Amino acid sequence: MDDTDNTGRSTITKSELIEQLTIDQLHLDPQDVQVSVDALLDRISRSLINGERIEIRGFGSISLRYREPRLGRNPKTGEPVSVPGKYVPHFKPGRFLRERVNRLLGVTGDTTDID
Repeated sequence: MDDTDNTGRSTITKSELIEQLTIDQLHLDPQDVQVSVDALLDRISRSLINGERIEIRGFGSISLRYREPRLGRNPKTGEPVSVPGKYVPHFKPGRFLRERVNRLLGVTGDTTDID
């Protein structure tokens, strides 16, 4: 876990997640954990492709949002570039997850969702 994002925090990879789950669930074969993680991610992907919204109570929901076509800029040249419309996955954390993360990170105050 030595990759960091733009906030300086660590990034966990899929293989590291599988490894940690295998350690947490010693009664499961590592291959079974990998198959389960792969199956879960595949099912989520296929649901989104089919236009379905995924909701995991206490964790959050994943849906697609449409981004309208727009005029962007090439960062190197500054030239205008036409960016086509596209669908992007959107994750909205559930209240329990938000509260738990904020509590464990020591954030106080109003943590209601503005979205």
